[in-house]
Amino acid sequence: MASPLEMTEMYDNALLGILQHVGNIQDFLQVYFGFLYRKTDFYRLLSAPNEKMGFPPGVAEKMVFKTFKLFEKLADHDRERRQSELQKREESRSVPPAVQELEISAEPPEGTEERSTEAAQTESSSLEAGGVSTEATGGSQPSSSGPGPSPQGDQAAAASTSAADGSQQNFQAEPDSYNGAVRENYSWSQDYTDVEVKVFVPKTVVKGRQVSVSLQAGSIKVCVREGAEEKTLMEGEFTHKINTENSLWSLEPGSCVVLSLSKSSEVWWNAVLKGEQEIDINKINRERSMATVDEEEHAVLDRLTFDYHQKLQGKPQSHEMKVHEMLKKGWDAEGSPFRGQQFDPTMFDIPPSAVQF
Repeated sequence: MASPLEMTEMYDNALLGILQHVGNIQDFLQVYFGFLYRKTDFYRLLSAPNEKMGFPPGVAEKMVFKTFKLFEKLADHDRERRQSELQKREESRSVPPAVQELEISAEPPEGTEERSTEAAQTESSSLEAGGVSTEATGGSQPSSSGPGPSPQGDQAAAASTSAADGSQQNFQAEPDSYNGAVRENYSWSQDYTDVEVKVFVPKTVVKGRQVSVSLQAGSIKVCVREGAEEKTLMEGEFTHKINTENSLWSLEPGSCVVLSLSKSSEVWWNAVLKGEQEIDINKINRERSMATVDEEEHAVLDRLTFDYHQKLQGKPQSHEMKVHEMLKKGWDAEGSPFRGQQFDPTMFDIPPSAVQF
């Protein structure tokens, strides 16, 4: 399975042509979503359990946001790499100047206390050594009193209640548990090719460095760090293998760790981890959406849609039009009894089986 970048690079020339034609990103997005509106079931809402195409409310929007976050994560990685390389180059070129004297004002600014001679000497020594502090640490920050948030936070408590009395019908109504479920520490959803897991984190977890994710083809471990303490929020073996090259994780600060997992085989999962409560996959929407249909299948669906509209208008369908083109070549040929007359397609009754697509 191709990576997200490899998959999109295949269509660069076509997409660049569209972008150059419309001239700006906003119109380009209108072209893209207009295509989804006209040619797919992307904006169609499922109104009954037995419907075969479309999405429940919120699911299509979630797909767009998921894709945006995936490439935003790649952009963040690129930006961090460039900043790291720039910092290394600057450090290799810079030589810290020697500090001969540290001047201390006799009267400190209002609202502050005069530093001691010992503190000034310590700062001077640090500057002479070229040390630079990038983040305030230590005892200058007031320590919080009182109990902190629970490991799972408010979201986990709500999820636990939902998981206890939830049914698959309820799970299907929510984008975060569509074709999946809500469990004690996380919610999960899936489509034909991907699984998305949201692991709930305490509100105090707001930076990526507070999160540790070990993502293997057959297992997962998600930990968070609060101060010196590390807590495991999710750990176990996957029920099915994943493609680690196309799988990513990101942090929604104070909310959850989002795991975007690419299935290594296109099967419906009945659980994320082995040994956990399974869902009944017969009660989920197992129909493939238009987003997972390949080009050949898209062509067939487009043809069927075209034929349907042609039939409603009393116009020739695709199989008839193809035969008409062939008949026109012989209509006016040498020796044809119809030569010189206007082509009349009503003279022919063409069944769909007459043409192989």
